[in-house]
Amino acid sequence: MADVAQVAGVSSQTVSRVSNGFPGVNEETRQRVRNAMKELGYRPNSAARALRRGDFRTIGVITFTLSTTGNVRTLEAIAASAAEEGYAVTLLPVAVPTQDELRGAFSRLGELAVDAVIVIMEVHLLHAARLSLPPHVKVVVVDSDAGDRYTVVDTDQAGGTRTAVRHLLDLGHRTVWHLAGPEDSYAAERRTGAWRAALTEAGCEAPELVRGDWSAESGYRAGLELAEQADCTAVFAANDQMALGLLRALHERGRRVPEDVSVIGFDDIPESGSFLPPLTTVHQDFAEVGRRCVASVLGQVRREETADAQKTVRGTTLVPTRLVVRNSTAAPGKPASG
Repeated sequence: MADVAQVAGVSSQTVSRVSNGFPGVNEETRQRVRNAMKELGYRPNSAARALRRGDFRTIGVITFTLSTTGNVRTLEAIAASAAEEGYAVTLLPVAVPTQDELRGAFSRLGELAVDAVIVIMEVHLLHAARLSLPPHVKVVVVDSDAGDRYTVVDTDQAGGTRTAVRHLLDLGHRTVWHLAGPEDSYAAERRTGAWRAALTEAGCEAPELVRGDWSAESGYRAGLELAEQADCTAVFAANDQMALGLLRALHERGRRVPEDVSVIGFDDIPESGSFLPPLTTVHQDFAEVGRRCVASVLGQVRREETADAQKTVRGTTLVPTRLVVRNSTAAPGKPASG
């Protein structure tokens, strides 16, 4: 900074005002300082400036896995929304979802200097007293059962599931089998509960569910089991990847889709329209989830800046889903009409 001041013929204080964008410097002087910066290759230390202001323009994201479609697409949407607000994203994957690991993640993010944290948490770490997040940290949680203790943004898991089950029942299927996600997943639990409730409301008996782990391979293994059930004419898979494996297993066992078995998924991944047959599925708006996460957590930051930190809104925001009907569902014994 002293070198820039000497070349530009101004004080170091003037260089500081120009580099920080402060007013009170005439345009001719400002341009002379910028030219000196360019000549000397001077770049303002944004980290030091952030420390002085207490504003890092960075959102930390903690996630326990990047192996699921939902987490990856949510993270992508968070990064895009943060960039639109002029914020960067610092990602901190946590290998083991335990209370100590999460506390350690918050500590490490503190050292990396972030303004707020978004936690993408698919397992039940926030349930009851098992885990409490630091009270001074601005936090939004995605895909969790945190209740009203934290700000939560999630897809309407239950609503999407009810729509899927009703679609199959309205086609004339007597009941709907369920290929569920892993037991420790909040999303899987919500979808399983809504599947069972929708069948009960319709006066249908719920078959025994089969369980996968979100992967296509687990869907294939479950599909081999379901293909042996002669009375299985409709299956709701808890995600599209498992539905893909299910389709393969049914094909190998000679069960036609949708003539013999209708299959419906959840997520609407970009490839789902290219499955054979194209997959009927529940669309999740991951872009909207990411946008609302960023808007919510930055809302907390900005309320603190206006001395209104105690009015942070807690509770759950649900992003609506919609059913995308393709060729993998039809009335029993009939081909798809689309």
